[in-house]
Amino acid sequence: MRRLLESRRQREKEGLFVCEGEDLVAAADEAGVAPVELLRPGEDVEPELLARITTMAHPPRVIGVYRRDALPHGLEREVGLALWHVADPGNVGALLRAADAFDAFVALSRGCADVTNPRALRASAGAVFRVPTGRFDDAPRPWIALAAHGGVPLHELDRKQPTFVLGAERTGLPADVAERCDATATIPLPGDAESLNVAMAGAIALYEVKRRAGGAAPPGRTPANPGSGHGCLTPLDTRAEGAHVRGEGERRSRSPEAAPAAASAAAAAPGEAASAAAAARVGRRQGGAEAGGKVGDPKRGGA
Repeated sequence: MRRLLESRRQREKEGLFVCEGEDLVAAADEAGVAPVELLRPGEDVEPELLARITTMAHPPRVIGVYRRDALPHGLEREVGLALWHVADPGNVGALLRAADAFDAFVALSRGCADVTNPRALRASAGAVFRVPTGRFDDAPRPWIALAAHGGVPLHELDRKQPTFVLGAERTGLPADVAERCDATATIPLPGDAESLNVAMAGAIALYEVKRRAGGAAPPGRTPANPGSGHGCLTPLDTRAEGAHVRGEGERRSRSPEAAPAAASAAAAAPGEAASAAAAARVGRRQGGAEAGGKVGDPKRGGA
């Protein structure tokens, strides 16, 4: 089991890989991918043994063993990503997650990280069980190289059903691979950053092509509430957003702009000062309630 977690060669030799944790096991189950074996501490295996073999900081509640050939394959979707020597497992997993969000495929060259690497699996958040993958050279055309500089601005690209070709984080695409592409696109960066992380660039490219195509959700999927303003946020993100809004409301109630009103109230007659102070307290309570109320408003809920 430990060798399956640590060695790509071992995973390829045995045709198996290991998922650690309930979320990945649940994602496999929802995708209809049956495990070869499930191990639960205290039921199927001693907790101490599971703690010794896991790659996670804390022992998972379940470990599942799956067949590599049970994962989806094929490059038939309308848009996709072709990865050239993207060796970081976290980036490969994040790109799988982006492809899952935008109904895309992922093609991988030799030298890319294994999609069943434990880090890639966790970064994919279960997308590995839903996103079809294939060989780099089999990716359908047109191929659009994503470059940090010198390409057509992405929003001006006039290509339908593209495959975006992305290179390694440090070296990018070599010249011979870029020459095989049908066009080169660049994501304009108005800030001071030299470039984007490869996973961020891939996600933005997929979003842009879907946006230009009309942004319709694929069949069988429900798009996020278009009026929510938080369509891409998870419930945890939404709670954090609400805390930020409440904090802003509290800071505004203590801001320097409130000082003139307080000074006027202090200089007024005693009765007027008391009324002004009471009104200020009511205003602060209402402001805080309105700011905090946005979190629970069903019209502003998370995805």
